[in-house]
Amino acid sequence: MCIVKLPILVFVAQSAQAAACADLATLHPPNTAITLAQRVEAAAFTLPGGPGRGPNVFTTLPAFCRVAATLTPSSDSDIKIEVWMPAENWNGKFQAVGNGGWAGTISYPAMARALAHGYATASTDTGHATQGASFAMGHPEKLVDFGYRAVHEMTVEAKALIAAFYSQMARLSYWNGCSTGGRQGLMEAQRFPSDFDGVVAGAPANYLSHPQPWTLWVPKAVHEAEGSFIPPEKYAVIHKAVINACDALDGVKDWVIEDPGRCHFDPKVLKCEGADTAACLTPAQVETARKLYGPAVNSAGMKIFPGFSPGSEMGWGLLGGAQPITDPTDSFKYVVFNNSAWDWTTLNFDGDVAALEKAFEPAVDAIQPDLREFAGRGGKLILYHGWNDHLIAPGNTVDYYNAVLYTMGVTRTNESVRLFMVPGMMHCGGGDGTPNFDMIPELENWTERGMAPDRVVASRTNPDRTRPLCPYPLVAVHKGIGSTDAAESFVCGRLT
Repeated sequence: MCIVKLPILVFVAQSAQAAACADLATLHPPNTAITLAQRVEAAAFTLPGGPGRGPNVFTTLPAFCRVAATLTPSSDSDIKIEVWMPAENWNGKFQAVGNGGWAGTISYPAMARALAHGYATASTDTGHATQGASFAMGHPEKLVDFGYRAVHEMTVEAKALIAAFYSQMARLSYWNGCSTGGRQGLMEAQRFPSDFDGVVAGAPANYLSHPQPWTLWVPKAVHEAEGSFIPPEKYAVIHKAVINACDALDGVKDWVIEDPGRCHFDPKVLKCEGADTAACLTPAQVETARKLYGPAVNSAGMKIFPGFSPGSEMGWGLLGGAQPITDPTDSFKYVVFNNSAWDWTTLNFDGDVAALEKAFEPAVDAIQPDLREFAGRGGKLILYHGWNDHLIAPGNTVDYYNAVLYTMGVTRTNESVRLFMVPGMMHCGGGDGTPNFDMIPELENWTERGMAPDRVVASRTNPDRTRPLCPYPLVAVHKGIGSTDAAESFVCGRLT
């Protein structure tokens, strides 16, 4: 008898849950149109538009309630959001996830990872569906949506939907994002300090009006004069020379520079003694390399943005190729000049950068270092950045963290903010270091249990290695005994 009734009871429970999910479509929040409210069975979700690249993270998802909506906080807004809520075993918490680049899409894989850990989760396309910034030309409200409004409005709506679905509010709310997602997280902490209890902001593009010119500074330096271009095959030559000069400064030879700030490499050591070969740099190429390690500056010598860190050479080809990437050129084409035919080689690092700064400052740049309101609510912020980042120079995040320290003081900052610099990691992952780690459990321990993250174990494969990430400015220091591929052989300290 019990064997017969059990499937019936399960069916009834599932039907009730499906009905509760579908009922969300009858809600009519202000400036919101709910376009989908549907239960998705376990492992049944498929990406809109077909499967994407990379591993399929959706095949193991539990059943969930999927809600899609369009938000119109301004007359020119068209913000798409999705909110996913576990059908069972909800952990009682909300995790919103960030975007990359100019956004324009829902971050489905990041939502899937949050859902798989029991979170209700949400993402937004930030108000447009283009790959670049063409949406912004002649549409200032859409730039505001991209800058901050879409994420905030999504957060408010997601919390309301979660409360309606579960008949209770999420007990804690977290943000998790890298690059543009890192900027979005900082913007939330700065502008809407009550939206989230904790924020993970990786490699944040928070000073967007400055890394955009820097990503054009690099190709201008590479193509500045005849002979200044560094052929891609020479990046490995420079990288090997840097590693030979600086790898052992931390006492461990592992092809990774633990603290690039201690590396004072001069590419002059690679200057060709005779004819140009693949194993050396011409005098013009030496000067180009020096320029790339240095900051982008204006005509008065004032820093616009930091340069590449020693050890990042294998990633220089992204910005130093035949043509610049489109993200920065779009900023000037569609935000500053309203001219899709604008020629990037005409960029003026004085007036044009000032014009971009003026355009981005009200809604896009997230550079306010005063986080006292966020911290005063008990908010916790974890920043991280790879030292080998080839898209956003890591010195930018160090600069922001130091500004927070200066503004809030050491004690208050340590109570609410941590920065982890990741040796050898490129932009949001990859590279020669240990780029595999999860800051969300660290944020949970800090926010929910008062356990500040003083050491985060990161890993890599091929070779298999674990290594602690340390709160800046501390670094991983080998104890002098034990495997250099094992995190337990290291302590967080200062190099002598």
